Parts: sequence; C-alpha cells; structure tokens
Amino acid sequence: MISPFYVLVILLLLVILNSIKILREYERGVIFRLGRLAGAKGPGIIFIIPFVDRMVKVSLRTVAMDVPPQDVITKDNVSVKVNAVLYFRVVEPEKAIVQVEEYLFATSQLAQTTLRSVLGQAELDDLLAERDKINHELQRIIDSQTDPWGIKVSLVEVKHVDLPSEMQRAMARQAEAERERRAKIIHAEGEFQASQTLSNAAAVISKHPEALQLRYLQTLNEIASENNSTIIFPLPIDLLSAFVKNDKDVKK
Repeated sequence: MISPFYVLVILLLLVILNSIKILREYERGVIFRLGRLAGAKGPGIIFIIPFVDRMVKVSLRTVAMDVPPQDVITKDNVSVKVNAVLYFRVVEPEKAIVQVEEYLFATSQLAQTTLRSVLGQAELDDLLAERDKINHELQRIIDSQTDPWGIKVSLVEVKHVDLPSEMQRAMARQAEAERERRAKIIHAEGEFQASQTLSNAAAVISKHPEALQLRYLQTLNEIASENNSTIIFPLPIDLLSAFVKNDKDVKK
C-alpha cells in the first residue's frame, strides 16, 4: 500500500510541473486569472498558478494567408474570378485574443469581403494594368479594419485574375488589331523617310548630273566583281557626254 506522503509528493510534483510553461521566441502566452485578463508573458520560462490561471498561446510570426477565388463584377460589368494572398502578424497578443474570436478566421473573412468590394469599384483595365495601386488600397483598408484586433497587415497581393473565355478572345483580337496598327504606322513612317531621302538624292543629282553617271559606273563595277559570267549592259550615250564635254573644255 502506497503511503499518503508519497501520494502527496507526487501530486505536488505534478502541480509544479503543470505550473511551468516554456514559450519560444516567437510565442507569447496570454494569461487569464480567474477569467480576467492578467497580461501577456514570454518568451522563455513562465510560471502560472494551477487551477487559477489559463494560458492561450499566440504566435507573433508573419502569416501568409491565401484568399480563395472570389467572383467579382467590375465597374464596367465584367465578371471575373480573383484570388489574392495576405501577409499579416499579431503585434498585440492581448487584443488578438480578447477583441475577436478566432482572429485567423476573422481576418480571412475580412480579406474576402474587402477584395470583392474594392475590385467591384475598379474597371477591368485598371485591374489588369494598375495592380500595385489596387494592392496598396487593399492593404490600407484591411490594415485599418484589423488594427483594433492587434493585427498588422504588411502586404496584400492579387495573384491571379481569371477572365471569361469570351473576354479573353476579345482581348486577343484587340491586341492583334493594335499590333497591326503599329506595324502599318511603322511601315508608313519608313515609306515617308525613304521618299524624303529619294527626294534629297534627286535634288542633288539635278544639280550635279555627274553624280548619276558615277553611280552608274559604280554599279557596273559591283556587278563585275560579284559575277564571273559575261554581262551585256547597255551604255547610255548621255553617260559619255559629260566626259566629252569636259575633254573639249580642257583642249580649249
């Protein structure tokens, strides 16, 4: 039969062990003493009063929460599916436990409703082109709403925008038409520049006809150097007229 003394010693040891808690560096323990908030303790070794104190652990690490895809109707009446990711952390453990029930669930629900509300006020082009602006607006609104809960929202990122197939085809046709328009403009600008260059060359040749004759001889030289076959090329009489004229001027 076990002695009552040993039973008392064992119970005392169990009480002592139950009163000792070890919290990691990123954990805090919110203590309730007889139902009343006694504050947050940690990290390291802390002592609580058995049967009097109750401790709730809270992690202070940043949480990456995935916001499920939400059906959103944009300002220009386009139905899209949008999902996002939310980064936040607890900065005041007491508020996270006392001010809201299940702060993780509450933050997730708030992020979903805010995502639908903000994107519903934006047009599709803004949603696709001004993603940073929308992310900043989402972060500002959610952070202001979770501040009374002791939660700091550091970043909100819209990950994916799922467009209807009809809208994707329409955007593809629009992009193709835009590429064709740019190609035609570039081609027209090239033709215009080429015509200006030819006009300048014609003006130079009209003032100096010998330039055209020299260009003719240069072309013959290039053809002769690139091909070994015999080429019969007509020689305009006007080509020699300048040289004959120059020769007469020299004799005079």
